[in-house]
Amino acid sequence: MEDVTATLSKPALRIGPYEVDPPVVLAPMAGITNVAFRRLCREYGAGLYVCEMITARAVVERHPGTMHMMTFDQGEYPRSMQLYGVDPVTMGEAVKIIVGEGLADHVDANFGCPVAKVTRKGGGAALPFKRRLFGDIVAASVRAAESAGVPFTVKFRIGIDDDHHTYLDAGRIAEAEGAAAVSLHARTAAQRYSGQADWSAIARLKEAVTTIPVLGNGDIFTAADALRMVAETGCDGVVVGRGCLGRPWLFGELEAAFAGREIPAGPNLGEVGRILRRHAELLVQHDGATKAMRDLRKHMAWYFMGFPVGSELRRRFAMVSSLDELDELIAQLDADAPFPAAAEGPRGRQGSPGKVVLPHGWLNDPDDERVPEAEDMHSGG
Repeated sequence: MEDVTATLSKPALRIGPYEVDPPVVLAPMAGITNVAFRRLCREYGAGLYVCEMITARAVVERHPGTMHMMTFDQGEYPRSMQLYGVDPVTMGEAVKIIVGEGLADHVDANFGCPVAKVTRKGGGAALPFKRRLFGDIVAASVRAAESAGVPFTVKFRIGIDDDHHTYLDAGRIAEAEGAAAVSLHARTAAQRYSGQADWSAIARLKEAVTTIPVLGNGDIFTAADALRMVAETGCDGVVVGRGCLGRPWLFGELEAAFAGREIPAGPNLGEVGRILRRHAELLVQHDGATKAMRDLRKHMAWYFMGFPVGSELRRRFAMVSSLDELDELIAQLDADAPFPAAAEGPRGRQGSPGKVVLPHGWLNDPDDERVPEAEDMHSGG
């Protein structure tokens, strides 16, 4: 593993009343950042760990599945929740419920989703193009949160595509309407998760937004990447998504890096098996054995990325159905196999760029305040 040590002279990252040290945020990921995975990551390092995306309408209507997703570990603090919404009234009401009932200590808003089923109705990464509507949503949410002292933050992308960048306006609007921080995934919606993130956009946003923290997101797969992003862009913190898939110990490496300590070596295969078993236990506690094992299967390729695990054993891990079976499979791993260099690279979905599907006439008027019809009951993405 690359030996990267550095002590940054920047002041500590503060989001509202909360000091985030190290300045590292776990990005909300659908089907990934449930209470079990967040706890596993927290066991390796401090920071801010955001739950799966919650739909504002589902909060207002108290959808049972959504209420179950809004679960936090007993020792988790501050409790961080990401909301998705397209209507200022619904978002404001959802935030009122969350802060009024003490369900979270920090609320983030998702304006970065590039998925076609969301953008085709004007939601996600499409919405910041409508500047007034975007500002109305942020303003309504900030007003609802501030009475309880809960910080409201905003995450967005560079824009819809290379011809329609929205991030600088979005950052300035969010700042003016009282957001406590902004985060930029340095890709357009058209890029989805392909290609390289444009970190220079993070630097430009940092120059445009001067009174609240600016966080950078995109292509942080190692502790060295995080330090380099801060050095190159001047951002106040980093948001880590795909880089921690099957690699929760990355947060320990990040903590060491930001403190200027030596980066710990990656785990051998035996330790990865132990971590995988811990992940399974936590999932079972949260969701019961059947759902937990089904959920765990998608993590297998990430945990074993680059390790010498034969194709047949990989196949059996990907079909595991019980803790006993998992134990049997873990016992067959070569426990002494060292952490491989091949495990350092990009992981998770990448895909290909593509045209962003938008509502008819969406790009005609950026100051149109009409509320789109993109919100539904499906929390988690």
